[in-house]
Amino acid sequence: MAANKIPRLIATSVVRGSEKGQSHGGVYTIDFSIPQVTQHIDWNTSNIDFTGRGWDRGLRGIAYNQEDVFIAASDELFCYNPDFEVRASYTNRYLKHCHEICKKDNYLFLTSTGYDSLLVFDLVARQFTWGLYISRDGQKWLGQKFDPESTAGPPPSNNYHINMVHVNQHGIYFSGLNTRAVLKVDGQMNISEVSNLPAGAHNARPFRNGLLFNDTQSDAVRYVARDGAECAFGVPRYKDSELDFMGVDDSRVARQAFGRGLCVISESLVAAGSSPSTVSIYDLNSRERIAAVNISMDVRNAIHGLEVWPF
Repeated sequence: MAANKIPRLIATSVVRGSEKGQSHGGVYTIDFSIPQVTQHIDWNTSNIDFTGRGWDRGLRGIAYNQEDVFIAASDELFCYNPDFEVRASYTNRYLKHCHEICKKDNYLFLTSTGYDSLLVFDLVARQFTWGLYISRDGQKWLGQKFDPESTAGPPPSNNYHINMVHVNQHGIYFSGLNTRAVLKVDGQMNISEVSNLPAGAHNARPFRNGLLFNDTQSDAVRYVARDGAECAFGVPRYKDSELDFMGVDDSRVARQAFGRGLCVISESLVAAGSSPSTVSIYDLNSRERIAAVNISMDVRNAIHGLEVWPF
């Protein structure tokens, strides 16, 4: 596929290990036909928690509802118009270290990594209406529903680092760095394992007849079909001499080829993010990377959210 046939994308980024007074990421649209990157938001706030890893830095998951663009920060859900002017923002005591979000019907589903929970935001009522606390008893996964507007919800916990939620007509799917599986929630709030998942994976979701995910620890984007057939792409790497801020931080906090951010363009094309902030387009049929755009050569700057831009 030619670059001019690739739709525009929107990406958010997180600057891992950044300090006060520095940019902590932003929001960009990417036109692959030129190519051109346009930055719409530079995220820099005095309210950011600076303790460890990416945490509160930057903006995260992206979802749409008609003319509303929803983008999650760590503990706040922002609503923008297509010109990236803030229309509203929403907070909740149980929303902490949010990563990805997903819209289904009139609801937004959000990961609350700091509470081992999923939260649901009603797009009509414009409030958080229910949450699901995730725990485990031996080999059995448990889901405990709670009211996010009450004080009787779960205590802070980050046992599974839940960082992905995907919702379709079959159920609610979610996963985390430490779940080692993609999990599914049914209508009775029962949780079952759908598929095994490598430790440290991001953005795992059902796709075609299998599973699509960022195999972050292996520096790869991977699609695995139900019959075991696999298609994998290596995450782009750059020469150390080309990178900015190399060696200024612990490699566990900021490293190149950290794969995160993933969206489906078609049945054969997917877009994936990596650090330093790069968005690549992969063709599962030809098994090739057909396009890539770099946003920053700052090794700390990592793509987080990634979606097709519909406006």
